[in-house]
Amino acid sequence: MTATATASAFEAINYPMVCPDVNSLWEKSYLVALQNITAVFDGFKALDLHAFAIEHNELRVIIGPNGAGKTTFCDIVSGKTRPTTGQVYFDGQDITAASEMDIALKGVGRKFQTPTVYDSLTTFENMELALPGNQNPWRNLIHRHSTADRDQIFHQLERVRLADDAQTPAKYLSHGQRQWLAISSLILSGPKLLLVDEPAAGLTDAETELTAELLLELRGEHTVVVIEHDMDFVRQLEARVTVFSEGKILAEGSLETIRENEEVKEAYLGR
Repeated sequence: MTATATASAFEAINYPMVCPDVNSLWEKSYLVALQNITAVFDGFKALDLHAFAIEHNELRVIIGPNGAGKTTFCDIVSGKTRPTTGQVYFDGQDITAASEMDIALKGVGRKFQTPTVYDSLTTFENMELALPGNQNPWRNLIHRHSTADRDQIFHQLERVRLADDAQTPAKYLSHGQRQWLAISSLILSGPKLLLVDEPAAGLTDAETELTAELLLELRGEHTVVVIEHDMDFVRQLEARVTVFSEGKILAEGSLETIRENEEVKEAYLGR
C-alpha cells in the first residue's frame, strides 16, 4: 500500500497516519495503535485493519458477529498472535515483535471469556498472586505482604462486593463472582490496558449492572477495551463502539449511531 493510500485510510476514520517520525504524536494521543495490520491463517484473512487506535484512559467497546476478528485483535495486541503484516504500537513503543510476556510486563492485561482464577486458592490468595511481582506462587507462599498490600486487596474486593468472600475458595464462587475476581486481579496488577472479553456472559441482571458500574469506574484510571455481544450491557457502558465485520472496521460511534447504521444492521444487529 502506498503512503497516500495509507494516509487516506487513516483519515477515513479520523486517525493520523503512523510512521516512526511522528511516533511521539501517537504516544501523546493514543495508548494503542494498529497500522496496516493483517492476520492470515491458512489463506483466510481474519483481520485487516488499515488503522485503529484507542486513547489513553478510554473505555471502548468492540462488537461484531462471530468470526469478525474481535478475538484476533486481542490476540495481536496482547502478543499471543503475531500479525502477518503491519505494526502494533503501545504506549509509544512498537511492540509488534515483542513476546506475550514482555507485552504483559509493559502493561497489557487480559481477561478471557472464561474467568481465569485458581480454584484451589481463596479469593484473597488469588488477589495476592496478582500483586506486582507475585506471579510466582512459590515466592508468594513465603512472602509476607505489607498492610498496604492487604488494604489494597480489600479495597478492590469491597469494590466488587467480594470482601465477605475473601477466605472462600474460588471454586465456590458464582460465575459472576469469578468474573469480578478475574477483573479485580487484573486491576490489582496495575495494567495500563485491560482487554476484557465478554464480561457480561452468563451473568444475572444484578451482576451485569454491577459489572458495568465497575468498568465505568475504571474509565479514567485505565484504558479498557470490552468485547461484548449483549447490547443492553453495551448501552450501560455509554462508550464509543467499534463494529468489526469480516476482520475490518465497519463503523464507529455511539451505540445510538451504530444502531441506525444500515450496514451494521445488515451485518450484525439485524440478524
